[in-house]
Amino acid sequence: MAVDYAVIVVYLAGMLAMGWWGMRRAKSKSEFLVAGRRLGPAMYSGTMAAIVLGGASTIGGVGLGYQYGLSGAWMVFTIGLGLLALSVFFSARIARLKVYTVSEMLDLRYGGRAGIISGVVMWAYTLMLAVTSTIAYATIFDVLFDVNRTVAIVLGGTIVVAYSTLGGMWSITLTDMVQFVVKTIGLLLLLLPIAVIKAGGFSEMKAQLPTEYFDPLGIGGETIFTYVLIYTFGMLIGQDIWQRVFTARSDTTARWGGTVAGTYCLVYAIAGAVIGTAAKVMYPDLASADSAFATIVKDELPVGVRGLVLAAALAAVMSTSSGALIACATVANNDIWSRLRGAVGRGGGGAGDEPHDEVKGNRAFILIMGIAVILIAIALNDVVEALTVAYNLLVGGLLVPIIGGLLWRRGTAAGALSAVCVGGVAVVGLMWHYGILANQPIYYGLLASLAVYVVVSLATPPTDAAVLAAWRERLAGRGEPDPTAPAHPSGASSPSGV
Repeated sequence: MAVDYAVIVVYLAGMLAMGWWGMRRAKSKSEFLVAGRRLGPAMYSGTMAAIVLGGASTIGGVGLGYQYGLSGAWMVFTIGLGLLALSVFFSARIARLKVYTVSEMLDLRYGGRAGIISGVVMWAYTLMLAVTSTIAYATIFDVLFDVNRTVAIVLGGTIVVAYSTLGGMWSITLTDMVQFVVKTIGLLLLLLPIAVIKAGGFSEMKAQLPTEYFDPLGIGGETIFTYVLIYTFGMLIGQDIWQRVFTARSDTTARWGGTVAGTYCLVYAIAGAVIGTAAKVMYPDLASADSAFATIVKDELPVGVRGLVLAAALAAVMSTSSGALIACATVANNDIWSRLRGAVGRGGGGAGDEPHDEVKGNRAFILIMGIAVILIAIALNDVVEALTVAYNLLVGGLLVPIIGGLLWRRGTAAGALSAVCVGGVAVVGLMWHYGILANQPIYYGLLASLAVYVVVSLATPPTDAAVLAAWRERLAGRGEPDPTAPAHPSGASSPSGV
């Protein structure tokens, strides 16, 4: 394993070096949080693909292939579909807004009354996304170094927190670009063909496995529909995804670069399912489907190649973890802490901070959130249920007011706040009744959120014409925000906004 160790150590050292390099570039809030909004098509596509394809897409995608065959691709496939929908229909408008968070977009659209509630929901989602990615380090480092779970989480988490804290989005962008290349080589160009060959080719795989393994809908129509609701719609509204859209150099870059990344996700989904199907032929009796990836890598790949493929898995986990971490810290600082501080008193509310001070503040929040993520990951053994809660709250509470704000002029602040509250409460109550992993909570929660949004919006006065005019100006790419203005529109930190 010496050669494999060397590959991994060089990779991890490179991540830290890029974090140090990124620190030299991140001199303003814009540079630190959204890479100065300067990414071109190639770098934007690579980093967007890296952020959405994490440990769940890699290790979990192979596991679903092991369990269900080719239809196991649907989870990652729906992620790709969501990214395509976001890129084609919404990314250009989102990029032109020139904001930093989803809640800021809601403030602009509804007149500064989205409040802390949407920020808290988004913060919970990004926090748990970072935690689940951090826990995935344990699987990879166990295969690499045979270390216990806590040490693996601390080791991997410390590296991600270090380079994210140092350079913010610039460091994460540079490391994600490397991670994209490593994933492409390790998973698509090496592991995929080797796994198929070791399994005896597709003809042997078909001979050895039941026909359901090659049925595109074998995983079940209801499961596919639930994946669409959670992951496809989740891609449309997640802060971690939007924050990458904000890095695009232009709306054209956001649209076409995201389309390329979404297409890449579709290919990655099929590759993971095929690898898992091949693993089922070679290891038909594994105790856990999620161990299929580690088993095939450890037993079937030659020295050196094994290290590169494990580095690819590590890259997948790190890219999602770092993206979720900076999103979590951005929401905590800009949407929650700044509002609470502004409600107490405006003397230090961030409006007059120098760029350097804003960078220091956001850097501190990344460090704090990173430490919290590591501690939570150590404390929890299985966060599938917690992540499901976060996704259900995100989609059930925020999908309707966000998409409604982009598409329906008659939507109002009262309708948006009602939709967030009712959708969130409905999801939590239904999860308590049906079970956390049941499908009904997201179905009924979304319907409740939509119904309340429409009814309350129609029953309340329309959004002020001046607010809508300013919103249309920003959507058109005009009305650039004043760098010296407060981070939120007037009224965003008022008690009524809470």
